[in-house]
Amino acid sequence: MAIGERIRELRVGKGLSVTELASRAGVAKSYISSVERGIQLNPSIQFLHKIASVLDVSVESLITQEPSPSETIDSEWLELAKEAMNSGISKEQFKEFLEFQKWQKTKK
Repeated sequence: MAIGERIRELRVGKGLSVTELASRAGVAKSYISSVERGIQLNPSIQFLHKIASVLDVSVESLITQEPSPSETIDSEWLELAKEAMNSGISKEQFKEFLEFQKWQKTKK
């Protein structure tokens, strides 16, 4: 996975827009966009440090192909997700179930 793809994946996973990431990292939004789209292929180490800090990951995890052990999915969770998919539950239904569970916890 390219650096830009990895940054986009992590950014989206954190629920951040390009604008929010740029603001928090103190870098230009257009530069982040060009890295994510693969136009800028060699971002500086300073840029990577700033982005990694906001995304709460190491610089190494941005530039390596494999996710770090802390970012891998536990095999039991993976099996549960596969089981849910195979049973016909849609992503939306699964999200609704999780939101309901969170709501129930707040009511206890």
